[in-house]
Amino acid sequence: MIKIQAEANVPTDHGNFRMIAFSAESTDWMPHMAIIAENTDFSKPVNVRFHSECITGEVFHSQKCECGQQLDAAMKYMHENGGIIVYLRQEGRNIGIINKLKAYSLQEQGFDTVEANLKLGLPADDRNFSVAVEILKILNVENINLLTNNPEKVKFVEQSTINLNSRIPLQIPANDSSRGYLQTKKDYFGHLLDEQD
Repeated sequence: MIKIQAEANVPTDHGNFRMIAFSAESTDWMPHMAIIAENTDFSKPVNVRFHSECITGEVFHSQKCECGQQLDAAMKYMHENGGIIVYLRQEGRNIGIINKLKAYSLQEQGFDTVEANLKLGLPADDRNFSVAVEILKILNVENINLLTNNPEKVKFVEQSTINLNSRIPLQIPANDSSRGYLQTKKDYFGHLLDEQD
């Protein structure tokens, strides 16, 4: 059972946000986070993004994925329109950074992102979004607009007690390094992406 462990106002390059840490224990060094734009109107459907941690994309600006750019775009969107980013500590589709780098090494040999995970004996995607729904419940959020291209996230919300008002696309143009990754997301996971030229 998670609960609020700490919170504070944090000014960022994208605007001012209320950041709240959620975990079962106060000693957890890697809590899940709710990042709430200061102009969020909780009386209307709240714009929400479930975003899984990606240290390579967010911190080191890797070109192999669009995760860092998606987080920046989501923060900009929430600052302008109000909303919450539920930041989940599920690095590398929840396989962790060590396995993620092993998967990257296999990708250098020609495997796609799914094949690399499976070759390591890992799931293609091991993320679980139940904790995100739990966080929304703690924040008393019942109606949302979900910022995503992932049909699994849409399905997860639809099967929860949270009401899904609408889906908002969040698409980042492909580059030479991410084009195959995005194509795999579309072909294997059914992500709702435009054609990658």
